[in-house]
Formats: sequence, structure tokens, C-alpha cells
Amino acid sequence: MRVWVDDQRCRGHGMCLTLCPDVFSLTEDGYAEAIDTEVPTDLEAAAREAIACCPEQAISEK
Repeated sequence: MRVWVDDQRCRGHGMCLTLCPDVFSLTEDGYAEAIDTEVPTDLEAAAREAIACCPEQAISEK
């Protein structure tokens, strides 16, 4: 599984970081980014929850 954060849609709510801190982080400007686009198998469920809970729908699975 791979994830991608659309920096044009992200508004810095931080839900993804709360739900899956091993996959997402915040930039210096306070917006989400994927630490590594390849998600480890054991974190896929948490990453999918972060995708589903993003209020701006800024995260997608590739």
C-alpha cells in the first residue's frame, strides 16, 4: 500500500498524524505529509482509517 497527501487540499487538521503517526508527520508549516509513501503491512489499517477520517479528503491510497 502506498499513500499520498495532496498538499493543495490539506488544511493541517492533524487527524492522520493522530491516527497513524508512524506514517504521517506535519511539515514546518503545519500540513500533513507521508513520512514514507510505502506503508508497512502492519500499519495499513491505521493508514486507511486516516484516509477515511481526513476532513479535507487530502489523503489517497495508490
